[in-house]
Amino acid sequence: MTQPLSTRTKLTWVALLYFAEGLPFGLLFDAFPVYFRMHGVGLTEIGLLSLVGLPWTLKFLWAPIVDVWGSRRSWIVACQGLLAIDLCLLFFFDPAASNSLGSVLWLGLIVLAVLSATQDIAIDAYTIELLDQTEMGPANGVRVSTYRVALIVAGGVFVGAAGLIGWQAAFLTAAVLLAVLACISSQMPLVASLSQDQKDPKGLQSSQSWPTAFKNGFLDPLQNFWQRPGVVQVLLFVLLFKLGDMALGPMVRPFWVDRGFTPLQIGAIPGTVGVVSTILGALLGGCLTKQWGLFRALWVLGIAQAGSNLFYAATAALPRSELLMYAASCVESFCGGLGTAPFLAFLMSVCEKRQAATQYALLSALFGLGRSLSGALSGWLTQSVGYATYFTVTFFLAWPAFALLPWVRKWITEDENAPPQL
Repeated sequence: MTQPLSTRTKLTWVALLYFAEGLPFGLLFDAFPVYFRMHGVGLTEIGLLSLVGLPWTLKFLWAPIVDVWGSRRSWIVACQGLLAIDLCLLFFFDPAASNSLGSVLWLGLIVLAVLSATQDIAIDAYTIELLDQTEMGPANGVRVSTYRVALIVAGGVFVGAAGLIGWQAAFLTAAVLLAVLACISSQMPLVASLSQDQKDPKGLQSSQSWPTAFKNGFLDPLQNFWQRPGVVQVLLFVLLFKLGDMALGPMVRPFWVDRGFTPLQIGAIPGTVGVVSTILGALLGGCLTKQWGLFRALWVLGIAQAGSNLFYAATAALPRSELLMYAASCVESFCGGLGTAPFLAFLMSVCEKRQAATQYALLSALFGLGRSLSGALSGWLTQSVGYATYFTVTFFLAWPAFALLPWVRKWITEDENAPPQL
């Protein structure tokens, strides 16, 4: 008889798996933009990297396939191993040769995103099956923390290391790390799949056929959500609230490169200190949301989130200053965290508890779509008008969301801001 796993053992596996989740995401959106810009790739193409992130937005479409076929462990190990191989292959193609990203390099980046998003599906499902209800709370803290650590490693440590040992050596190290994670994941304890009467937080049942799982896990929650009054305005709010923040993000690291900062400086400040500032901002934003109430927090912290973009705009308009750049990174990251806290609380509070996680995933997908589309245009606009003007434009992109707050307020019940029980 198999010995039951201790909570400590389970949380250790959760930590390893969510570190593995965050690493490819951080490499694609934090490390690659610096690498490409330093090799002469244009801002327009760097902005288009945001479209490569669409698999994370649309992963719910093939989640039922992962749910029905194969074991969680097989999916995770296969994705991590293929991610390591893909990362190695990417560096056979030098973007400096043509100052652009060739079709093969684009294909490699898309494969990286699809594999990473598929890994996320399997890891989320495995975690759900691994944990008991009483372990969900501690596990959520562990997974958020280790995911952020992975972002620091990808966007901070590896970028900084590239300044010391070179880009190829840094990314080869990342590939080796993913391969090691695949080997470790192959030893994951197998857990029983959910039975037919047990639903995971995506609302899917592991024994269902793909069409049935898609109907129950996607179409029904979407239909229930769509029937609520004011849904169009609320969906527009979800799309627009962080639009300015998301439009700014893809151009931050190229801006650092163009201002003459080294990989070590970029890795240390926006890649490390910036991520820590985001975490601190989110923690404070959570406390203020609880104290003020959700509606007021969306107003006040949303304004702070939008206003922080002007700090980067002013920095771009002024002569190069290390102090200003460091301050801009910390302020923008901190205020972005402030705005994230009430926004995520709002997403959770408007979901029906019976289908909370599925509806939350759909709202997150809408938010992710805004990130991809705005990011895709960011390079072209910056190339056309310059950093200072573009950063100023991102400030104004945030304001349409505030016009929708009267409709949003009708959906807010202040005593239901806590995350839904999964």
